[in-house]
Amino acid sequence: MTTLRLPIATQQAVMRCLRHYLALANRHLETEYSEPKVTYRQRGTTAGTAHLTHWEIRLNAVLLVENGQQFIDDVVPHELAHLLVYRQFGRVSPHGTEWQWMMEKVLGVSATRTHCFDVMSVQGKTFTYICNCQTHQLTVRRHNKILRKESEYRCKHCGSLLKPAET
Repeated sequence: MTTLRLPIATQQAVMRCLRHYLALANRHLETEYSEPKVTYRQRGTTAGTAHLTHWEIRLNAVLLVENGQQFIDDVVPHELAHLLVYRQFGRVSPHGTEWQWMMEKVLGVSATRTHCFDVMSVQGKTFTYICNCQTHQLTVRRHNKILRKESEYRCKHCGSLLKPAET
């Protein structure tokens, strides 16, 4: 797999944003948390992840390049908030009240749980499944778990079991 080379200006914009929000948090919390490590190895449709015990943020380079400043403004404070919550409160619900407080009161950012970036360029092969109310696209991993009878999935809306669509 080839790694996407990020422009230096993009990496600098990420670090400016990270440093801005980290400084806000350190002032508000009266702490001196160090800069977390930032890598660009997140894959798939996930924009970013916070690796709590490693004090590291992993960002999806493809989605970053495709979405630019909007990605930086949304994803960097979101993942930083996860790290800060872990340091302040320990292990808690990922998007619970502590995280929402950190996002809104400390960082001054809307507490949004998921991104709405177009993921077509990073989405792998999918398989069509149906329920009683709609069609669903499942990843290769979920499809294979169904085939191996390790898992079954239900629709969040109607609760019915997902079945492979007729081909």
